[in-house]
Amino acid sequence: MSKKSAISPVAKKKPIFKKLHGITLQDDYFWLREKTNPEVIAYLEAENRYTADSLKHTTGLQKKLYEEMLARIKETDLSVPDKKDDFYYYSRTEKGKQYSIFCRKQGSAEAKEEILLDKNKLAEGHSFFSTGVIIVSPNHQYLAFSTDKNGSETYILYIKDLQTGRLFHEQIENVSTAVWANDNKTLFYTIVDKTKRPYKVLRHVLGQPVSHDVEVYHEKEQGFEINLSRSKSGAFIFLHTSIKTQTEVRFLRADCPEARFQLVQSREKNHEYSVEHHDDRFFILTNKNAINFRLMTAPVSNPESANWTECIAANDHVKIDHIAAFREHLVVFERRDGLQQLCIIHLDSKTQHAVQFPEPVYTFWPALNPDFNTSVLRFHYTSLVTPETVYDYDMNTKKWELKKRYEVLGGYEPANYESERIFAKAEDGAEIPISLVYKKGLKKDGSNPIFLYGYGSYGINIEPEFRSMRLSLLDRGFIFAIAHIRGGEEMGRRWYEDGKFLKKKNSFTDFIACTEHLVAEKYASPKKLVISGGSAGGLLMGAVINMRPELFTAVVANVPFVDVLNTMLDPSLPLTISEYDEWGSPEEKDYFEYIRSYSPYDNVQEVEYPNMLVTGGLHDPRVSYWEPAKWVAKMRAMKKGNNRLFLKINMGAGHSGASGRYDYLKELALEYAFILDSLGIPD
Repeated sequence: MSKKSAISPVAKKKPIFKKLHGITLQDDYFWLREKTNPEVIAYLEAENRYTADSLKHTTGLQKKLYEEMLARIKETDLSVPDKKDDFYYYSRTEKGKQYSIFCRKQGSAEAKEEILLDKNKLAEGHSFFSTGVIIVSPNHQYLAFSTDKNGSETYILYIKDLQTGRLFHEQIENVSTAVWANDNKTLFYTIVDKTKRPYKVLRHVLGQPVSHDVEVYHEKEQGFEINLSRSKSGAFIFLHTSIKTQTEVRFLRADCPEARFQLVQSREKNHEYSVEHHDDRFFILTNKNAINFRLMTAPVSNPESANWTECIAANDHVKIDHIAAFREHLVVFERRDGLQQLCIIHLDSKTQHAVQFPEPVYTFWPALNPDFNTSVLRFHYTSLVTPETVYDYDMNTKKWELKKRYEVLGGYEPANYESERIFAKAEDGAEIPISLVYKKGLKKDGSNPIFLYGYGSYGINIEPEFRSMRLSLLDRGFIFAIAHIRGGEEMGRRWYEDGKFLKKKNSFTDFIACTEHLVAEKYASPKKLVISGGSAGGLLMGAVINMRPELFTAVVANVPFVDVLNTMLDPSLPLTISEYDEWGSPEEKDYFEYIRSYSPYDNVQEVEYPNMLVTGGLHDPRVSYWEPAKWVAKMRAMKKGNNRLFLKINMGAGHSGASGRYDYLKELALEYAFILDSLGIPD
């Protein structure tokens, strides 16, 4: 790593004070929240220049990494078409274009192509572009789609006549989700409030002024969010209102858009449930008296809980993630010992079988599967060594049909790489799964660089899936590892419960235990430890470097949620109120003291931190740009030693960074170059 030549920016200290629970809080960098203040923008731009100047000597390496990653991608490609009625829907990419193109063919997969939505044309003149809703009406004549052009996740909904190619005059702002009714002219949609919370459902009639739209539901309880969906059968529209620990579902026959939504079961504390339709009954997945969920049925005519009948019992060792109902089959997506399972139930005969997967460590997810009447389940399968593969699985004959394996160009051979799962023991004895991949022949002699990724929040699972970009590290001798720490749900719902609220520190100590285990078992060199996490995984990064700063060599923290205490004390911010069910409210003394004890911004110390690359997005509505900015400013003022600290704020994007696929690779190339440079690994 070459010597630092650029001068790091210094943020001014403008302290503000707040007293709570008898403690005075001081925030020296609160002023960085002033997004319209030219001084704030100037500071962020100075940080960006410092990062660029300090890493200028890696420009050649960044270019090399970018070209490597790009060379593995089939730039002109297309997805496996999904058949719905007489149409085949698919997306494709073209070489040199940042975004995908949504298309269809009628009659057969060999028919003439019809382009429904070319995102590249819509993105012209914008540095960021993203779509939200993309739904075709049941008669295949109209397309409703929404766009965001700065990363703020503020979407505008448009409606296109697919016969004429023209847009209708109406443009609906602040749309979150939307569904079509079966009359092909009524569209239900949700809108968000100033905190980005979907809180109202409105009914729009095609061609009518938006001002005439009818409000059909208003969620007045703070924190609860609304989501709309259609049943796979096409018979019902579901209106979900939920916070992280409660759910309430209403339903409406899609043939009767002017009727009222009916309630399935009223909300109650710590009760989560979801609903799917089949003939004259609903399947209801519920955690009532079942921490890992159980499956019930109820008559459509009277679906309240008094009429629920159990059809799959709860299992302490198997969590039911979700279900999909087809005409003859019920597909149950389960999780056992950290791995996904797939159970197929024939609804008439009640016979069932488990799908057998070919690798010991893998992941899969269902495709769109728009045909309710089919006996074929389509899913995507991958592992740390197997590229994404699309299969059709005949639920009657149990036969697999390979539809597509996404190509990895440049001669990639899965047999040249090895994947495994090991377990680290946590402080309290819990066994923490670690998924690993590395180049075959690697010697476990304690000399290897390792890239350890973690998240551990919201019950979100980090699955062991393939990424061709990762080969640029593996081929340089790295081990890539995922720490499946508590706070995720890999090992069931209790795994999540043991990593939230007043048990949140389990996530951090689990991650440290995984790191120490990898060193002790000589997978990794203690001098070549790179860790990474984003968003709530960025909180993880901040917490573990405060707890054990000497343990890690380099850290990448993307859009990190690090100003936890201040954010959770500000209910005007997006997500804060709904987040009380994850972190607790610091207005309560116990939660205040606990959050304050681990919040990375509040626990910055006068120590030598690892080399660090921290990113943010100026328009990020989830983790505001000022969280990484304040954190870096405070660390720079307090840290000891000469290890590097870089901040890179994307001034034209939000939570997910660059939206274009080429721009994303450039960001990743910078990240990898920082890692290699920090470890002193030659390019």
